[in-house]
Amino acid sequence: MLNNITDCEEGEGGTNSQGDGNPKESSPFINSSSSSDVEKSQQYDGKNMALFEEEMDTSPMVSSLLSSLANYSNLTQGSKEHEEAENNEEARKKPVQAPRMGTIMGVYLPCLQNILGVILFLRMTWLVGVGGVIGTFIIVFMCCSTTMLTAISMSAIATNGVVPAGGSYYMISRSLGPEFGGAVGICFYLGTTFAGAMYILGCIEILLIYIVPQAAIFQIEGLEGAEAEAGMLNNMRVYGTIVLSFMSLVVFVGVKYVNKLALVFLACVILSILAVYAGVIKTAFDPPDFPICVLGNRTLMSKGFDICAKTIEQGNVTVTTKLWRLFCDSEFLNATCDEYFNNNNISQVQGIPGVTSGILAENLFGFYMEKKDILEKRGLPAVVDPDVPPTNTNRYVLADITSFFTLLVGIYFPSVTGIMAGSNRSGDLQDAQKSIPIGTILAISTTSTIYMSCVILFGACVEGVVLRDKFGEGVNGNLVIGTLAWPSPWVIVFGSFFSTCGAGLQSLTGAPRLLQAIARDGIIPFLRVFGHGKANGEPTWALLLTASICEIGIIIASLDAVAPILSMFFLMCYMFVNLACALQTLLRTPNWRPRFKFYHWALSFLGMSLCLSLMFICSWYYAIVAMGIAGCIYKYIEFCGAEKEWGDGIRGISLSAARYALMRLEEGPPHTKNWRPQILVLVGLDGEQNVEQPRLLSLTNQLKAGKGLTIVGACVEGTYLNNYAQAQKGEQSLRKLMETERVKGFSQVVISSNLRDATSHLIQAGGLGGLRHNTVVVSFPKNWKQAEDNQRLRNFIEVVRETTTAHLALLVPKNISAYPSNGERFTEGHIDVWWIVHDGGMLMLLPFLLRQHKVWRKCKMRIFTVAQMDDNSIQMKKDVMTFLYHLRLDAEVEVVEMHDSDISAYTYEKTLVMEQRSQILKEMHLTKNEREREIQSITDVSRGSIRRKNPSNLHPQKSITEEPAGGSVEEKPEEEVQLIQGKNATPTPTSPTSPASLSAGAMTPGEEMQMTWSDEMDKGNNPSAANPETIRDMFNMKPEWENLNQSNVRRMHHAQKLNEVIVKKSQEAKLVLLNMPGPPKNRTGEENYMEFLEVLTEGLNRVLLVRGGGREVITIYS
Repeated sequence: MLNNITDCEEGEGGTNSQGDGNPKESSPFINSSSSSDVEKSQQYDGKNMALFEEEMDTSPMVSSLLSSLANYSNLTQGSKEHEEAENNEEARKKPVQAPRMGTIMGVYLPCLQNILGVILFLRMTWLVGVGGVIGTFIIVFMCCSTTMLTAISMSAIATNGVVPAGGSYYMISRSLGPEFGGAVGICFYLGTTFAGAMYILGCIEILLIYIVPQAAIFQIEGLEGAEAEAGMLNNMRVYGTIVLSFMSLVVFVGVKYVNKLALVFLACVILSILAVYAGVIKTAFDPPDFPICVLGNRTLMSKGFDICAKTIEQGNVTVTTKLWRLFCDSEFLNATCDEYFNNNNISQVQGIPGVTSGILAENLFGFYMEKKDILEKRGLPAVVDPDVPPTNTNRYVLADITSFFTLLVGIYFPSVTGIMAGSNRSGDLQDAQKSIPIGTILAISTTSTIYMSCVILFGACVEGVVLRDKFGEGVNGNLVIGTLAWPSPWVIVFGSFFSTCGAGLQSLTGAPRLLQAIARDGIIPFLRVFGHGKANGEPTWALLLTASICEIGIIIASLDAVAPILSMFFLMCYMFVNLACALQTLLRTPNWRPRFKFYHWALSFLGMSLCLSLMFICSWYYAIVAMGIAGCIYKYIEFCGAEKEWGDGIRGISLSAARYALMRLEEGPPHTKNWRPQILVLVGLDGEQNVEQPRLLSLTNQLKAGKGLTIVGACVEGTYLNNYAQAQKGEQSLRKLMETERVKGFSQVVISSNLRDATSHLIQAGGLGGLRHNTVVVSFPKNWKQAEDNQRLRNFIEVVRETTTAHLALLVPKNISAYPSNGERFTEGHIDVWWIVHDGGMLMLLPFLLRQHKVWRKCKMRIFTVAQMDDNSIQMKKDVMTFLYHLRLDAEVEVVEMHDSDISAYTYEKTLVMEQRSQILKEMHLTKNEREREIQSITDVSRGSIRRKNPSNLHPQKSITEEPAGGSVEEKPEEEVQLIQGKNATPTPTSPTSPASLSAGAMTPGEEMQMTWSDEMDKGNNPSAANPETIRDMFNMKPEWENLNQSNVRRMHHAQKLNEVIVKKSQEAKLVLLNMPGPPKNRTGEENYMEFLEVLTEGLNRVLLVRGGGREVITIYS
């Protein structure tokens, strides 16, 4: 009945993970059917779902959901599908069949094959001989414990939901996020690749030393020391490259051949181990005859002589042997021989005395050697002249490398890797959540038992010098572990040869698929090319890169040098698996519900600590290099990689840390020493939802030397339901601009019925808890004098008022378009600070922050402060310089004296025009009745002002709520207030206008512009030309001046005089910082306030008006 729905869901479910370079998590939970409404209504008709039919797009029916879950597949193709794809082109179009592999075949045996390998056969005996039974047992126990703890953590992660093919990479990336996942995934890939190189080198070593030594291209017969070593390494390089090419070809032709041979190779490994155990048991009652020839206590190479004696008796005649000729200059008894050879006797030591011989006590402790040291038998007497250097050293078995405990750890650890083999095959398992924990832990338990028992049995059965003989030079060139095997050493030789071949093929098969999975995830952009492959999904390009990296290991050519490299990468991978499990457990995320219950965060942390310790124990410099590589990849993904949201643990820990930090911040306000600007930037959006003032964000970025919080806020007018899409578009444009300007922070768009309320909401509700903004940045309104921008002017003044009320600092850049972009550089110039009133030190701190940025770095800081008539300018300058010294700020200081002067006609005229303009703007907002009443009031006042000789009219009138000089408010009779106020209007100013402007009540906005003076008037009223006589004459001509609000006149005078000084001193400055006067406490003087600010900043290119937040932001204390 629901097949059509289910098919649609399945069709979307399984393909996304296969990769188009940007894969998504496919989900069966959302039905993305694109049916029309008619089809939909028919589809759900008669199913009792009418109540929910409109939500079926996002909320599917439970029946279809369960059907989807039953057939849910998010798995990449397994090996079976690869074989089908090769044999049948149509196979890819068929639905993927459910995998059938169980715990034993799918997890246990692959893990066994990957864990047991080259180190067990080629190096385990040497490790026991050099490190001693106790030391080697500690190494084995430590490494096996690490992998067991890692397996427990991995089992928890693997059973926490469906694990697609990709194994460890998938688990780590989805648990720790794309940055850690990519970094660790690349490390795991490099480890697997170098493991392939190690297996190939082991394969060549067995071939050239134990099977066909005569096949060597570079002959080492007769060579000594470095020459012999170089010849051997060159042989490894040549044959290694040949074998690598052959194996790569096999993998390229088809993975099916590797899979078919896997069981054969595994059988070889198991047979070889069984042969060793059989040999150990046999030594108990019938030890094999493997004599070792010893001169004094020095072990001799078995090559070059046949009889272990100096001389032999033949028919009552003493005859010298080949051994004699190796140390003497002739075969005669009177020949001159090596001194050590003369002074010491030849003896034979049984190489494998047997498990009951008691040799274990002798092998308990380590026997570390320097390179070129001669292997010596403990307990045998020897006569050595310490002053004579050893000669004929090529006749003895020598140590090929300097050995020490940490080296042994690095060489041994690769033998316990391979625990991920089961999880890597999760796509082929019948029940991965059941099979992976059981199979992996069982395999580790089995291999750990084998390794530990081998350590003890080798120490109990084999002579110490034989154990330390890495290449079997003292036992006729036999593989040392082979000498112990039953029925023949060749069982071990061929078994180990085939097992190394198989392990190498597995590495070359697995590594390219891992790289392909990383490339298809799209988290590392430059690797995307390696996500492509053949038609059947085979990773061709990834295989080519893998073979190239593997060749690096082959060129190194030494098994002992390659092993620690891959140890690093595997240890790092295991460390992050443990970290992922520990984090998920501690964070207690709701989705963390593993089926495997036998885990604990403490075990995971112990495993992580062991991994980290082993990394530095193995090789501290390799560890640093590996961590450096991982760190570089992490940062690369963070900056350049595709952003993914995988619900990872790092996101969870970030949330927990943020919550904890926010709760701590709530404890109280920050200390002055910790104060930094937490900025709320208020920007405007145009009709296309693009930012109107992008340079505001440039300035914000330049201020962010103080780090801290940045919120970029914008407002959209309308209702939330209707304008949500616009708000989202606006937020996207904000984020894009923030990314362009490199502003680290958050964007927020608020929708409200009017912009005033929206801005207020942003100021009130921005931030969270203790992490709130303390500084607001808003640009100076551009065309505030135009009537159509009157609302913007009022919004700006309300922002100033609200920041003052909220004790927030306010930065108002004027001419923001003239500010430099982040790409510009000032090579010289000044940042001038006009310190008029002290409001917490913001003026001092801002230039310091700006000069941390490369745009302003070359600018010097100058501080100007204003002295009044009764101030001591010299002392003021000294005090300011002392203050700056204590603040650790470098700046030039200048004290500017402002003398009292008469108010010029220019100031009066400017004030008059300002008040006229305010009156006209106010009238434009009045009703008809209010306008008539207002005109009558103004007419009365103006007529009264003409009769200025009448003493009752000489006192200048003030606006009703204007604050006089003394700070008190002059009250008027209630009747006069009522006359001016009108019915519903708020108190309005009674600032007079000339009789010529009485018709202003009927003026249009266009006519309003005629009320300002012309340039000629401006020039005629130049304050510099004014003198008291002129003022008195003009006073007689301008009767309306006497009724001007004297507070406004004083303010205009101060603004104009201060502007003159600032322009004179700072006109060439790159930036001028200035105290911003506070807004009027009433609503009636808003236009006047803006006029004061305009006059104050006139003639300056870049001005930053600053208001402090009412608290100190800079301190002299440390």
